[in-house]
Amino acid sequence: MSRFMRSASCDPEDKATGRKMRDTKSPESEIRDAVHLCIDMQNIFAPGGLWETAWMGRVLPTIESIVSRYRARTIFTRFITPQDPEDRPGQWQAYFERWRQATRSHLPPSALELVPALARYVPPAGIIDKPAYSAFSNPGLASMLIEKNIGTVVMTGAETDVCVLSTVLSAVDLGFRVVIVEDALCSSSDIGHDALMTMYRTRFHGQVALVTAEELTEFWPE
Repeated sequence: MSRFMRSASCDPEDKATGRKMRDTKSPESEIRDAVHLCIDMQNIFAPGGLWETAWMGRVLPTIESIVSRYRARTIFTRFITPQDPEDRPGQWQAYFERWRQATRSHLPPSALELVPALARYVPPAGIIDKPAYSAFSNPGLASMLIEKNIGTVVMTGAETDVCVLSTVLSAVDLGFRVVIVEDALCSSSDIGHDALMTMYRTRFHGQVALVTAEELTEFWPE
């Protein structure tokens, strides 16, 4: 399956039950009480960055168009690496021993900033810094969304199969409705991206929906 392609119309079969699985496509109702959560569109993941996500540049114009439309409802996340590996618990220490060049002791501060095309929208867009994959690893995010009576989280950004995945599952666990903009995601792994898009289409019915950027404007009026 090539990236950005919608799934076929036939529903896949659950091999364990023999039943057809529902195809999670567009939202079944208008998007209300929502925020746009844009995951980790930072220089470190941009072309030339330490953790380059090769096709970030392809989706950046689409993401920028969404941010431009929903400026005051956009929250950018930034994955903030530790100063040194020992500043993180458990397996994160081993991870950053391997990626010591990604710690703040070695990384230029600009690497963790948003890419310039998006940074210019702050403010009115907001920023949430996080220490791990999920945006909700910063507990302040959930508290802020609940306080503002947010029910739906619209997601874009990087990477489909790491930080976006972790954030989607956290949002589902917390009871938020999740809308993924499928042509506004990117990954360094085509296989990982396609596998996750298949999962989103065939699981989590009623909790996760997929739209294109064009469809988003129809379901989420300004």
